[in-house]
Amino acid sequence: MPSTAERQLARLRARFESHARELGRIGFLLKGSVVQSYKRCSSAGCGCQTDPDKLHGPYWQWTGKVDGKMTTRALSEEQVSRYREWMENSKRFEEIVDELYVFSVEANEILRTAERRPPEPKKHAPRRRTRSRS
Repeated sequence: MPSTAERQLARLRARFESHARELGRIGFLLKGSVVQSYKRCSSAGCGCQTDPDKLHGPYWQWTGKVDGKMTTRALSEEQVSRYREWMENSKRFEEIVDELYVFSVEANEILRTAERRPPEPKKHAPRRRTRSRS
């Protein structure tokens, strides 16, 4: 019969493996932010100069790191949904990895506790009494 520690570890391993499998189903990842903006142009007679409701846009931009450098890219309407989906994938990926670390810390504590305890004595079948010779 497995010990309490072994049963706890088996349950943790099952949860760990379930989460690890989910990582493979996430899809492409992207970090950064997507923002929408409206802008004024430089034409003196344009309505955007005096009326905030007549600003040009919307314009979409993604800002994130590429090769270690902050980069900003203009996005089309079609790209916005893809970028947002990939950024959500990235967040979910990070959440799962954080949970895997938690499971690992719990497993380590279970093992450390088991290592500190003296081993459980083995249970033997009861000894048969032998008749003493008189």
